[in-house]
Amino acid sequence: MCVNEQRRITIPPHLAYGSTGAGDVVPPDATLIFDLLLVDLWNNADLVVTKTISTPKDCKRSVMRTDFVRYHFNGTLLDGTTFDSSYTRKQTQDTLVGEGWVIRGLDEGLLGMCVGEIREIVIPPFKGYGEKGAGTEIPPQATLVYNILLVDIHNPKENITIEDQVIPESCKRKSVVGDYVRYHYNGTFLNGVTFDTSYQRNSTYNTYIGMGYVIAGMDQALIGVCIGERRRVIIPPHLAYGEQGAGNVIPPSAVVVFDIHIIDFHNPKDTVDIQVTHKPENCNDTTEVNDVVKYHYNCSLMDGTKLFSSHDYDNMQETTLGWDMVIDGLDQALRNMCAGEKRIVIVPPHLGHGEKGAEGVPSSAVLVFEVELVSYEKGVPSGYLFVWLGEAPSDLFVLLDANKDEKVLQEEFGEFIKMQVSEGKGRIKPGMSMEQVIADMFQNQDRNKDGTITADELKLKVEEDREKAAHDEL
Repeated sequence: MCVNEQRRITIPPHLAYGSTGAGDVVPPDATLIFDLLLVDLWNNADLVVTKTISTPKDCKRSVMRTDFVRYHFNGTLLDGTTFDSSYTRKQTQDTLVGEGWVIRGLDEGLLGMCVGEIREIVIPPFKGYGEKGAGTEIPPQATLVYNILLVDIHNPKENITIEDQVIPESCKRKSVVGDYVRYHYNGTFLNGVTFDTSYQRNSTYNTYIGMGYVIAGMDQALIGVCIGERRRVIIPPHLAYGEQGAGNVIPPSAVVVFDIHIIDFHNPKDTVDIQVTHKPENCNDTTEVNDVVKYHYNCSLMDGTKLFSSHDYDNMQETTLGWDMVIDGLDQALRNMCAGEKRIVIVPPHLGHGEKGAEGVPSSAVLVFEVELVSYEKGVPSGYLFVWLGEAPSDLFVLLDANKDEKVLQEEFGEFIKMQVSEGKGRIKPGMSMEQVIADMFQNQDRNKDGTITADELKLKVEEDREKAAHDEL
């Protein structure tokens, strides 16, 4: 007979209870009729029988003793009666293999399975629940049939595994503990099911590394990477989310797989990195603080994404160095340049747009500038309209009062300033006309607004600043 076969058997008396019968139930010389249904059968020589229903094409690792596995299963008796299912509970069965956590037949049947493999395991009762059975669901001496889908596998002694590395040809430095990294990732389980992705949010994940801000496995995986590198990281649960998992997203004891793409990284101690790509042969004069510079630039992210370009505008860019008119990193990069000089400048975010970013600039982004200094004018400090290029005359009012009438008109004042500039003794503020500078300076000195400057009214800007600082201190 086969399991689930039904048979009617007619037995003549001489092969049954004969002329004596059987008590009050079976009379003498009775022919017997049995209607049978075969529920189960096994032999003491039986082994655990496994049958692979389907297996993945790529099987890099299979189950061995002491591995920890997560699997789904349907459990039936040999006649097809279901006694349990992990699918009903919507939770995998998790166990250590070969350590007696499950019945012997499962310990044997799980060996050699790959993640994603579906296998049928038939277990004789002496390797199942034996003579006692299990509760009301599994009767004594029952053969068990498990249909298993292996979801996950790892060994508690394993570290992270790094695969499929794609390293850019140029890698000037690799990340170290304390660096701040921006990266994109796809997060999946070993069976390929995605649980999270930064690409869907269109925003990188940003973190300090080696300092415990992310799971331990990711902390390890992000050390020693290059900007632009791609790598796959397989993280066992004891270096990921552990036995607790993470909410409804990461199951307990799950191996997680991250495909990461390093966008950029920096260290909070980084300075502006300047590479001179072209320098004119005649480079005697260079820019400095307070100079007004005109320049062209292209700005991009470290992965090559273009952000801005001065060539997109009608006019080249203009700024005054040291006046907080551009980000600190660019301000520094434009100093000590010759007209016609070209540079590639890498600006860390703390000298760029910082953690908040800016319109079109991601938060904590490292910026790359291609800069060309077109021209510049020597400038004056903030708040000044005119500076002396040497020592200021000690008898300034005497020099201003050309007609010696103890007062200086705007015309006298203007002629004096023009002469100082033409003789190279002084410099006016760039971007303003000489007449406007003279008018503003005269108005500043004509303190009683009577149209003339007296000796008592005349004060150098340096003296005014010194008096203001003393007053503020008081």
